Amino acid sequence: MTGSWDVAQALRGGIRDRRQAWDVVRDFAAAWSAPLDDDSGTPGRELERAEAALGLRFPVALREGYSLLGATRHDLTGNQDPLLPPSKLFVHDELGGVLVFRSENQGCAIWGVRLRDLRQDDPPVLVQSLDGWIPFLERVSLAWVELVLSETLLRGDPLYNACELPAQLSRGLPGLYTHVDLPDYPMWTGAEESPVRWFSAPGKLLRLDGQGDHSWLHVRGRTAADLESIYATVPGQWTCDYSPLPEAGELPF
Repeated sequence: MTGSWDVAQALRGGIRDRRQAWDVVRDFAAAWSAPLDDDSGTPGRELERAEAALGLRFPVALREGYSLLGATRHDLTGNQDPLLPPSKLFVHDELGGVLVFRSENQGCAIWGVRLRDLRQDDPPVLVQSLDGWIPFLERVSLAWVELVLSETLLRGDPLYNACELPAQLSRGLPGLYTHVDLPDYPMWTGAEESPVRWFSAPGKLLRLDGQGDHSWLHVRGRTAADLESIYATVPGQWTCDYSPLPEAGELPF
């Protein structure tokens, strides 16, 4: 599965429910990093302590997400906009209260669920952006899928790169790679880098932030050969020096 598993194929038709979302997270972890095991999730007693400290009950999807994949798997959750460990969850006092579970690594943005929505099994997620609090994704389980995609993509190693794309080149991506059926969502940095859209091929993961002349393309190859293939199809001015790359083959995790 590692060499042939494709994000766009796995998400074809969209993610219909929580069970499908957790299956995608499991399969993605196995293909792009290391399989999830019993130590990947947060123990139930730790979640219960966090709930008691905050005086509230987490939504079903939030508990399931942490139980499957908690904050200890930094390869999947802790690179750019980390998932907070349960003991660090907090309530932000705007909008009648927002339970925050994710934060940009310098505290420039936070993600959470409104307190009034906590009784929903899989409630919508908001992000506090430069434009204030705005809708992010319509379900926590979708936000968990986006979390593992983005945090894996942005892991700092030689298999990642980025470039600024003019609109002409960004419009050509659907002809080169398959669009991933994850709903468009906003970048916390504002409208210029929104919406965010994903593309993929086997062994290749691409995220396009924005649709105009100042859009950014972030890319990751499963192997050095995969990344070289992206360079060959997208003539961007890449921000990282990619010569020489590691020998073709997977980097150890």
